[in-house]
Amino acid sequence: MADEEDEPGFEEELEDGSGGLDAAGHGRRKRLFSKELRCMMYGFGDDQNPYTESVDILEDLVIEFITEMTHKAMSIGRQGRVQVEDIVFLIRKDPRKFARVKDLLTMNEELKRARKAFDEANYGS
Repeated sequence: MADEEDEPGFEEELEDGSGGLDAAGHGRRKRLFSKELRCMMYGFGDDQNPYTESVDILEDLVIEFITEMTHKAMSIGRQGRVQVEDIVFLIRKDPRKFARVKDLLTMNEELKRARKAFDEANYGS
């Protein structure tokens, strides 16, 4: 029981400004998506300041999903490399994810074309 008193509280760990790491860079891992997840949770109907535990669980799920998809993508196509086509291949059976990825890829191409046209108009050829 005395050992528990020596450890800082949960709230103290979050407020120390270290970004999830202790002074030596060890311990808890840095939270990469907490700000974005909080905004998304609020947008989907959660409280404006959701519980930190809820955000942490969601972030763990997101990181696990990204890690698994990356490992799967690295094992197909060109070994050891992740390409867009590999991700599209992996999600092809999930209609919602597939449609979203197609939308994002289409938008990315449109933005590239718009930037190119803008640069050509400004800098002339």
